[in-house]
Amino acid sequence: MSQLHTHDVIIAGAGLAGASFALAAAQGGLKVAVVDPQPFSAQLAPSFDGRSTAIAWSTFRMLETLGLGEALRPHACRMDHILVTDGRRPGAASKAASPAYLRFDAEEIGDGNGGEPLGYMVENRRIRVALAEAVGRSDIEVRAPARVLSVESGPGAAVVTLDDGSVLKAPVVVGAEGRGSTVRRAAGIGTAGWKYEQSGVVATVRLGRDHGNVAHEYFLPGGPFAILPLTEQRASLVWTEPTRRAEALRTASDAAFHAHLMRRFGEFLDGATPEGPRFVYPLSLELADKLTGPRTALIGDAAHGVHPVAGQGLNMGLKDAAALAEVLIEAMRLGEDLGSDLVLERYARWRRFDNVVLAAGFDAFVRLFSNDIAPVRLARDLGMAAVNRIGPLRRAFMREAGGATGDLPKLLKGELV
Repeated sequence: MSQLHTHDVIIAGAGLAGASFALAAAQGGLKVAVVDPQPFSAQLAPSFDGRSTAIAWSTFRMLETLGLGEALRPHACRMDHILVTDGRRPGAASKAASPAYLRFDAEEIGDGNGGEPLGYMVENRRIRVALAEAVGRSDIEVRAPARVLSVESGPGAAVVTLDDGSVLKAPVVVGAEGRGSTVRRAAGIGTAGWKYEQSGVVATVRLGRDHGNVAHEYFLPGGPFAILPLTEQRASLVWTEPTRRAEALRTASDAAFHAHLMRRFGEFLDGATPEGPRFVYPLSLELADKLTGPRTALIGDAAHGVHPVAGQGLNMGLKDAAALAEVLIEAMRLGEDLGSDLVLERYARWRRFDNVVLAAGFDAFVRLFSNDIAPVRLARDLGMAAVNRIGPLRRAFMREAGGATGDLPKLLKGELV
């Protein structure tokens, strides 16, 4: 390594995308430093992140290749079936299928994915624990708690100054610290997007009956909600409410919250009992104007914050991480400057189109389904009925959701870089 540099890569943000990228880069032989304002111990607290994530089977394959499989498998619930309903109230999926009904079954594409499910539901805190343990076993340098104050890019290196006064230098800096990315601002990269004036309400419940590894997605006039299977006969409930109502639910008593759940979800939950704290997350769309800047690359929410309607936000971020790691590792082996425009443009070109198309698609999906206008409802019901009856089209949707289409990074194929 050049004397100009203390590391090959400096990563701002040790969240799910940042820590995954750090592991991938370190596995490929890069000297990595990770900076995060939160110590790992804080990120592992049950109250830090109450969300659960639908991990596509190809993305889960990436996590296994990074050495997380043994830690995650006991906490990963298979999603073998996904039921999508366009309805006016909960419980529609428990009735006879209507034309406005979609059913996806993993067995339809089992030959192409080795018998894997459509995806796995895993609580974010479990992923954080697995990542923290893997990072702890590696030679990744972790600076936490510490905050990036400034990033200055020069001809030979990016200079990162931390709030404790220390200075790190590397050919490239990676912004993985979420929507308020300091690295993105330092690179002069703007964003475009808007707020949905809604918040996502998240709660975990223990069900009165087995969920059968079925994920339910309902589209109601007020917004989508999902009942997502977890291990131990539990489910993660995710639904949208106007922000003011969502905040009221956050502070409501347990009895009032449970009463709202029963009104909102009806008998479908079969005596569900809330477990653990409830969480509220504001919903918005935010896309970075560019994925790269001077000696800078963005991954995860620093590059694209999307609506959670399809549960693909983390999958997009991990695909970013896999692609960027592969580009930088190959550049290192060729003796190239890791932070050069030539190298970073390979990453941007690889991920730009996919990210923009998916973000726009999720936004259009929400707008199409979150209304009760009769002609629009008729059109989308006819569309859903058509997809449900055309096997090849339905299977194409499942392969896309599983992350098995397009130019995949090696990690998503289960291969080391």
